[in-house]
Amino acid sequence: MTTHSPTSAAPPALGGSRWHTFPAAGTTLTAREFFTATEPLLQGVIDAGALTAADDALLAEQIRATLALGTRETSLPLRIGPDSAPAARELGAQAEEIGRELASWATASFRRLLTDRVPLPAGPLVVRSHCYGHLLTPAAAERLLHRGGPVTMQLYNEWLHQIVLLRDALLPFTPWRDVPLRISPLGLRHLEEARDTFLTELLVRRVRHTSVVAFARRAVTGTDGPDGYGFDAPGGTALPAVLGLPPLTAPRYLLTWRPGPAPDTPVSYVAELPDYYAAPRTPVEELPATPTTAGPLAARVLPGPVTGATRTAAVEVTRADGTAARVDLGQALRGHRFARREDAAVRLPARTAELWTALRAPGLVWTEAGDTTVDATGQDPLVTLALLGRLYPENVTLRPAAHPADDRAGRTAPDGGGPGRLLVLAGPPRTPATAKTNGEES
Repeated sequence: MTTHSPTSAAPPALGGSRWHTFPAAGTTLTAREFFTATEPLLQGVIDAGALTAADDALLAEQIRATLALGTRETSLPLRIGPDSAPAARELGAQAEEIGRELASWATASFRRLLTDRVPLPAGPLVVRSHCYGHLLTPAAAERLLHRGGPVTMQLYNEWLHQIVLLRDALLPFTPWRDVPLRISPLGLRHLEEARDTFLTELLVRRVRHTSVVAFARRAVTGTDGPDGYGFDAPGGTALPAVLGLPPLTAPRYLLTWRPGPAPDTPVSYVAELPDYYAAPRTPVEELPATPTTAGPLAARVLPGPVTGATRTAAVEVTRADGTAARVDLGQALRGHRFARREDAAVRLPARTAELWTALRAPGLVWTEAGDTTVDATGQDPLVTLALLGRLYPENVTLRPAAHPADDRAGRTAPDGGGPGRLLVLAGPPRTPATAKTNGEES
């Protein structure tokens, strides 16, 4: 999706200090559109440095090294390992995927611009670029600075920094290619302060989901707002990617941009309960024991009215007879982020709780009397998400259903003296032919 501010006159020609024709009021561009808009800078590098096809390999090596993780030249010194927090693993995987794609675009653009030039009617580009400290490979430094000269180096520095900002602006989103990014006359440099704040938190502590959302909002709207788990913006809505995906495998921290009607000004989605510790609780052993779920349940997300700059939303779950249960979407998303992931090799506890009675329980369901299973297999993913929003998110485990033979051979869940676990079974019903481990590290 792309929107452009109307202009009454033709934009100034490219050349001199002008490498783009963005309107003064700003615009929104997708990743590919913005990348294309930076090509005059790359053309300027080719022209000022007298680059040829022989320089293709060293420039390809440079952009790959800048956008990759774990290299000497990386622009994102994020190290991912088995002990990394889930948010760091998700964002690190995003950085690697987006970086590889942008690097491939850069290589293709360089080769094309050698013969299919971007016109620069106002003359050769000479852009003063504030250095952001991106480290060059020895070969690129020799070619661009020592042989190309300061004009070549300034142009390449600006292009490289804009591409790094593009990669980082897209980190919160999956999929990322169609996200409308806010572009100013500085390109994406207006994001520098927000990017620094976000990456500092990512690199030095466990990044909060509200921080991921806040940075995504800045990238799309250019504005700040109340902390929340998503936001409406002109042209669409950004909400966690788990909506519409299987909770067992969906990202916990990433967002998905969904084009559609939205308010003219940004609105934050917030949880009904700022502090779920204060919510009333229902012991699972007090739930009715008689099964009441008959067949699949239907579910949908219902946004609430806008109040000031915020709104809430609920997941409404409905039975065939029209009876409904509503769960706050914010609490459901908390439950998804906090739930442990477990494979199907652990034997299920004998005690069970019925899905519908859990969804209809007042407050948040919990237990101190041993482990309990709630079976949501075969249900819509939104039903499972709603269930996670009805359980007190302190000792909840999300796991795939297993064929009975798996449970007989599996490990027995450990006994403990603390709060009992609530095990949520999710996904399609399992058969011997399809039963496989499908877990995720917590």
